[in-house]
Amino acid sequence: MKLLVFAEQREGQLKSYALEAISEGRRLADATGGTLLVALIGSGISDLADQVSAYGADEVVVADDAGLKSYAPGAYARILKEVLAESGASIAILTSSAMGRELSALLAAKADASLLSDVVETQWDGDHLVVKRPVYAGKAFLKVAVKRTPTVVTLRPNVFAAAEKAGSGVVQSVTPSDIGSKVQVIDTAMKDSDRPELTEAGVIVSGGRGMGGPEHYTVIEELADTLGAAVGASRAAVDAGWRPHADQVGQTGKTVSPNLYIACGISGAIQHLAGMSSSKCIVAVNTDPEAPIFKVADYGIVGDLFEVVPALNNAAKDLLG
Repeated sequence: MKLLVFAEQREGQLKSYALEAISEGRRLADATGGTLLVALIGSGISDLADQVSAYGADEVVVADDAGLKSYAPGAYARILKEVLAESGASIAILTSSAMGRELSALLAAKADASLLSDVVETQWDGDHLVVKRPVYAGKAFLKVAVKRTPTVVTLRPNVFAAAEKAGSGVVQSVTPSDIGSKVQVIDTAMKDSDRPELTEAGVIVSGGRGMGGPEHYTVIEELADTLGAAVGASRAAVDAGWRPHADQVGQTGKTVSPNLYIACGISGAIQHLAGMSSSKCIVAVNTDPEAPIFKVADYGIVGDLFEVVPALNNAAKDLLG
């Protein structure tokens, strides 16, 4: 059994969830006595091969070309298809990031492969891989057995543990046969922020309609900065223009799985719960004791967020020194 993992990187830095995918691939390979192959695609990324090997890669395929500096879905998918076909891998593993969701669908179509997305658990049942994934906006989970290969699987970020486990790390450089793309990236605008990226954050503080307006988000931003957290928002807050779409958590926003999710003034509509219900610990602050968010919260505080959140911030500052 050979497994292929696509290790996502940005500006020459591996994403944290790429390391999670490699680690889970290593665990699955070890369970079958199989081989783990990791693909790196980009420009100026050859040095990442050593880091990939440190997390258990037996083989590393590097497609390093100046024409691949900017992400081009068509070109990346063609390269992965070639690696998948030449390696004979049965399972291709990506992450359910924005790039991973798009790339996995293209790869599955080009390779005539099955696709299982947003997976939160994997295990073997004999020779078959069995995965667990949410359905119906996260209200239920489905277990699916993979009985057709190749199969493309995407893993939900922050669900699987990343752990170093040295592999042999045999590096193979490949020259892509075609890196042309119908889409040309002219410029990339990056927003500078000292806060972690939403999908990678271990702690997220989110605000909803109960914030009352964009000017009141300073309350949760102060708590987020104390905790080293990212700031999120509900769809209602984004639709009202209070926060950018990049901050939206939910079915039509970003899916997150932090260690701690603090929901402030968020009622808990199904759309929002679909994006954060897999968080390890959920704390909800709302004035309505019947708010749906309390049904999924580990800890609930019925009260005015403009009183509760500053008190939490002061307590966190005292605790963290």
